[in-house]
Amino acid sequence: QVQLVESGGGLVQAGGSLRLSCAASGSIFSINTMGWYRQAPGKQRNMVAETATGGSTNYADSVKGRFTISRDNAKNMVYLQMNSLKPEDTAVYYCMSIIRTEEARPYEYIFWGQGTQVTVSS
Repeated sequence: QVQLVESGGGLVQAGGSLRLSCAASGSIFSINTMGWYRQAPGKQRNMVAETATGGSTNYADSVKGRFTISRDNAKNMVYLQMNSLKPEDTAVYYCMSIIRTEEARPYEYIFWGQGTQVTVSS
């Protein structure tokens, strides 16, 4: 099995910063895309940022210029540096990873972390 464990959420004032971390462990042969999604109360889960194995990145328009995603392939970790936070960034943030679990089987699966709460006060 594969586990994704997030850390780094919390309460911050508007304009502040937080850094989220996510560690993938377990039955991992290779990791493709890693990313962060968020879900506010009563809303659907949306992509915040993603990064592919080669380092390319993709951001939601609402966070461009404020958030930076990075990954450490050797440690199977992905990070999200969040600056200039706004109250509308308040949500549960979920780590996502597309992982190939076995060398013998060329199938990839999507895994999710349990989520970490980010609350930005005005």
